[in-house]
Amino acid sequence: MDKSSSPQWYLYLLECQRGTYVGITNDLAKRYRAHATGKGARYTRANPPLALLGAQPFADRAAASQAEYRLKQQSPDQKRRWAAKWPVTYEE
Repeated sequence: MDKSSSPQWYLYLLECQRGTYVGITNDLAKRYRAHATGKGARYTRANPPLALLGAQPFADRAAASQAEYRLKQQSPDQKRRWAAKWPVTYEE
């Protein structure tokens, strides 16, 4: 992400030990590290992430939050199909 541009928000999907996790963030690498080190959401503390499957950029938090709500209504398979359209290569 280019830090000089306006802040960008991301909708992301994690593959966890038992299931998937959907969230939003404006710093994808930092948020993934938080989940991976047990400092993220309650679900990912109990079910650590195995992989960051996908992340879709949004111009603002409101748009990302609306998309998050819609994605959370989907089945795990539908979420994984969404992630296949927005693949991410995670690098620390």
